Amino acid sequence: MPKNAKSPSGKGKQKKPKELTPLDRLKLEIAKELGLAEKIASAGWAELTAAESGRLGGVLNRRLKELQLAIGPKGTLIPTAKS
Repeated sequence: MPKNAKSPSGKGKQKKPKELTPLDRLKLEIAKELGLAEKIASAGWAELTAAESGRLGGVLNRRLKELQLAIGPKGTLIPTAKS
């Protein structure tokens, strides 16, 4: 193999799977409920339509309110003050 040629796997190292934040897990759970999980797995989040994203965001917002949670730094979920 020539000096400048890259190995078939890129740098020779596999990417470590990114650990999902609690927010990511909740978004995926809701996506499954809405029937969007397969589309996200195959094409990614960026391929959702505006309507699909809005539906997912609306359900996410409602779920966070029901669970009395808020989105914290780096995708953490933090309890909100009870009123």
